[in-house]
Amino acid sequence: MTESYDLVVLGGGPGGYVAAIRAAQLGMKTALVEARELGGVCLNWGCIPTKTLLRAAEIHHLGSRLEEFGLSGSVGFDLDKVVARSRAVAAQLSQGVQYLLKKNKVTVIAGRGRLAGAGRLLVESEGSESEIAAPHIILATGARPRDLPGMAFDGKLIWSYREAMIPDRLPKSLLVVGSGAIGIEFASFYHELGTQVTVLEMLDRVLPVEDEEISGLLQKALEKQGMSIHTGASLEGLTTANDGVVARYKNADGGLVESEFERCIMAVGITGNVENIGLEEAGVTVDRGHVVIDQWCQTGVSGVYAIGDLVGPPWLAHKASHEGVLCVEKIAGVDGVHPLITGNIPGCTYCRPQVASVGLSEAAARAAGHEVRVGRFPFVGNGKAIALGEPEGLIKTVFDATTGELLGAHMIGAEVTEMIQGFVVAKTMETTEAELMASIFPHPTISEAMHESVLDAFDRALHF
Repeated sequence: MTESYDLVVLGGGPGGYVAAIRAAQLGMKTALVEARELGGVCLNWGCIPTKTLLRAAEIHHLGSRLEEFGLSGSVGFDLDKVVARSRAVAAQLSQGVQYLLKKNKVTVIAGRGRLAGAGRLLVESEGSESEIAAPHIILATGARPRDLPGMAFDGKLIWSYREAMIPDRLPKSLLVVGSGAIGIEFASFYHELGTQVTVLEMLDRVLPVEDEEISGLLQKALEKQGMSIHTGASLEGLTTANDGVVARYKNADGGLVESEFERCIMAVGITGNVENIGLEEAGVTVDRGHVVIDQWCQTGVSGVYAIGDLVGPPWLAHKASHEGVLCVEKIAGVDGVHPLITGNIPGCTYCRPQVASVGLSEAAARAAGHEVRVGRFPFVGNGKAIALGEPEGLIKTVFDATTGELLGAHMIGAEVTEMIQGFVVAKTMETTEAELMASIFPHPTISEAMHESVLDAFDRALHF
């Protein structure tokens, strides 16, 4: 017998489970189909467990600085316990998602689903199949790590993010291929615990999606810590030998280098999970590994929607959740729903030092035709940052010189991933420099550097 619902979500990640909860809140009879852990990659194998690992690395780093703060003692670590805590945190939050779905009366169906015709989803579980029906089906199957031809993950020596999160021992040397957020965060974690880390990046700078000035400051900081970073480098080959890998790559000068490492993390991007969910049969368009949607997350097939990593960049959990809500609210006819503005989506990288941004970089703003005013304020001029022992950092703001519109904000330093939301709210509200200048920032906080950066853009900085 086919069970009928008002809306069905395929995939229980941060986009899917949020969409299901919002649909239930709006009075829809809702089902969520998930083949693995609730919370998806983000909660179980991505955002949350990696931040748990990075927190351990941060504490370990602070422990190495005890004497600087007038303290004594030493800090060691037990890798098995570090990993175990990370897994426990992920498990706790996955159970929390299960509770939220139950609280909101969402029916959770364990199994793999695929489109099976207009308004129908076929679910396979433990060798048997069942069918459910709904006029609205949201695809939220996420994405998986991409590897390179001839250099596939083997789970032992060549790692994806999954293996990198649960090492059985700390490698003495590690090659990280790719310097996006995932690659840099793992590079930072392993380096903090004592691994000699080498990063290869094909483009001319690390975190290439960030403002060029911020990327440059991050690279200098990481190299100062002892990391080896090669930009403009192309990986030519990767072979396993003994208990390690041999990498052959061309450096920026075109010279061929061969080096051996104990382990390698491939962090060269992700591709959508578009296979085996009935897209071709349904007529859903897929372009370069991602489902094509309109501004309301609808595919070209009536009643079929897609959200999150499945539909392409930016591959961020908070973007997926936002899409889930706006998609459901549009379906339900909620007044005042607005399409997603990608320029208002913040990006955060949780390495040391942290990096965060929203909106246009300085170069992108100029390329878009804006005459800009740029403000900068270094952490060395901020009392709280100095008191914390974190004087290395910068807040950079980019404004339209004519209208005062905040075009972008870019940060590097301690706790900037917590502070960026202030500028996100400002951009969402279409704030100009006048409102930001008139805002009172509490003292002493690192956030005062945000205010000073705005003042500096208009030649009014007070403390630098």
